[in-house]
Amino acid sequence: MLGFNRERNDSGDDKVLYISTRGAAAKTAFEDAIIKGIAGDGGLYVPEMIPKISPGFIAGLAGAGYAETAVEIIKLFAGGFSEAELRTCANSAYNGRNFSDPQITPLKELGDGQYALELFHGPTSAFKDIALQMLPPVLARCLAKTGEKETAAILVATSGDTGKAALEGFRDAPGTCVLVFYPKDGVSEIQKLQMITQEGRNVAAVAVEGNFDDAQAGVKAIFADAALNARLLGAGLRLTSANSINWGRLMPQIVYYFRAYADLLKNGAIDNGEPISFTVPTGNFGNILAGWYAREMGLPVSRFICASNSNKVLADFINTGVYDRNRRFYTTISPAMDILVSSNLERLLFELSGRDAGLVTRLMRELAETGRYDAGQDLRKKVASLFYGGFAGEAETGAALSGMYKRYGYLPDTHTAVGAHVYGEYVKSGAYGGEKNVLIATASPFKFASDVYMAIASNDAVQGKKRNAVQGDDETGFIKLLEAESGGHAPAALQGLQEKPKRHTKEIEKSKMGETALQMLPELARAAGDAI
Repeated sequence: MLGFNRERNDSGDDKVLYISTRGAAAKTAFEDAIIKGIAGDGGLYVPEMIPKISPGFIAGLAGAGYAETAVEIIKLFAGGFSEAELRTCANSAYNGRNFSDPQITPLKELGDGQYALELFHGPTSAFKDIALQMLPPVLARCLAKTGEKETAAILVATSGDTGKAALEGFRDAPGTCVLVFYPKDGVSEIQKLQMITQEGRNVAAVAVEGNFDDAQAGVKAIFADAALNARLLGAGLRLTSANSINWGRLMPQIVYYFRAYADLLKNGAIDNGEPISFTVPTGNFGNILAGWYAREMGLPVSRFICASNSNKVLADFINTGVYDRNRRFYTTISPAMDILVSSNLERLLFELSGRDAGLVTRLMRELAETGRYDAGQDLRKKVASLFYGGFAGEAETGAALSGMYKRYGYLPDTHTAVGAHVYGEYVKSGAYGGEKNVLIATASPFKFASDVYMAIASNDAVQGKKRNAVQGDDETGFIKLLEAESGGHAPAALQGLQEKPKRHTKEIEKSKMGETALQMLPELARAAGDAI
């Protein structure tokens, strides 16, 4: 296997170097990249060199468990960490206490050459748990290795799932405090209840008037505000992120692409070296980008099917090379994908342009100033050769959900149903090559119980219940209805949410995000000192 360029520090340890997508920030070690989250020039950190793996390496993973797979992949990126340290981190993240399925990310055969990779068996019933159970122990060691004295103040913008996963993952974690901003009317009722009932003295969630893009823009503005950061440093706090702009979030997601391929090998579904495709419902592009990095490392992947909902800015970009967020914003039944500014696309542009930081800087400036950019024909062709882009509207999402349930007896959530619809379009297109496909199943169907129930049980009585749910009367009651209808069982963490104390009820205008962070983060850090 090939590794990264490395340099030795005074202690003689090898350090993996990371660079910014915008080229103006100095190269930095893995630990510093994780702590900072975002580069000083506003760019995103990527490894200076992408490690390459062999077919033998992939074959060896077939007999490994999830934690072992995570160690084997992450050690290629985490210079300065010993294998024993990574094993401790992985074992603390991927175990029977945190995940209800011993395989962590079980692969379920659907039929017709398609499989579902279930990423929702963690504590918050969504795929963000895979990374946000690993990031806290990794970050803790990064802080210890660098001698960081300040508290890590973790700032998060969420469209629903990242927020709860960050709150849960860092709850009462030493040396950290977490503040989550979420769009007031842009998450599902279950997602909102998960966040506002979250326990832990060092964590808080705040509703923002606006959509996810507003919350994400506000968080980025806080990171870029030198005066605000200086005041936080004066209070003993150093900002970092648990969004997928942080390499520490993206890196653990690479693992489950290798695990899916290894499980197909183990089950005899494919031969080693046989290309497969992945269908990924995505809004911020982090999930699918992790798959691209796995492919770049050597995983045999022929195509990524990028599935958007009605906010189809990514599908349009793949098909035209033009990224344009100047469009209507839709609130959908797949709210985690209600995004028009996909931050992780910046990393792909950097990689596919031959790591042209000047080009990326120009495109990101155009996006900030005009809301659009044209990546050019060369980049469009490279993107189109690797990605198929499509979208599903609300009716198509519901039909795909119902169709999966009737055809395969498999109950997906609304986001996974978006992926199922777009995959169906891909199969009918000239791009399909007959390869096995893995559909990324991003969340438990019970997390979006009312819309899933509506899709599989349509009748007049159901329509009446839907009207009540829209009024906010009994969203959690749909969990029991869906259990009865499907014969399935909701994760324990989703039950009884309505009865839990509402701990985080603050609502603010988006213009108040910086002021709120400056006020609340020191309060959370002080509370954490009492709790830990």
